[in-house]
Amino acid sequence: MHHFHRGSNCRGAGRGWAGFDADISAFLGRVGGHFRGAGFRGGRFFGHGDLKLVILSLLAERPRHGYDIIKAIEERSGGLYQPSAGTVYPTLTLLEEMGFAHAASDDGGKRIYEITDAGRQHLAEHRSTVDDIFSRIARTGAGLTSDAMQEMNRAFGRLARATYAQASHRLDDHEYLRAVAKVLEEAAVAVNTLATRK
Repeated sequence: MHHFHRGSNCRGAGRGWAGFDADISAFLGRVGGHFRGAGFRGGRFFGHGDLKLVILSLLAERPRHGYDIIKAIEERSGGLYQPSAGTVYPTLTLLEEMGFAHAASDDGGKRIYEITDAGRQHLAEHRSTVDDIFSRIARTGAGLTSDAMQEMNRAFGRLARATYAQASHRLDDHEYLRAVAKVLEEAAVAVNTLATRK
């Protein structure tokens, strides 16, 4: 299962994911699997077949354990994404079956994976794709942690806090709640209108 990870590079002092307050971060964590845009494909951080090439690229640097691969991908994504073991290990098994990787046990009995000659050849044949993947990762990280994105995050945080702080004291005032909903709907329309102008 792919999921977004609240990495340290996206934190502000006392804040959660991408500078949001903890409550908003928790909400984003729940809906992260449905995130669209900013370089992600269909809500997934990697497109079909991308993860195999990323792992092969990491193995080309040096032999690695599965956990090392997970942490390396998290670091390369700037802390934005951490693949699950349930995603990485089956991919490693597939790479073994394809003859692109080989696994052996280290001194501690853990499986360590190495790229094979066939794997290096496959990687070389798809070098432009690999470069595009890592370029996309870099652009996504830069975009999500930019000053402009942080400014938008803070504004959204203020809106969310104002909305729920007031609503929590007026739960029986349905006229007020509907009026707030109308304001929010109008804001959503305005945001979408801005997007269509680009």
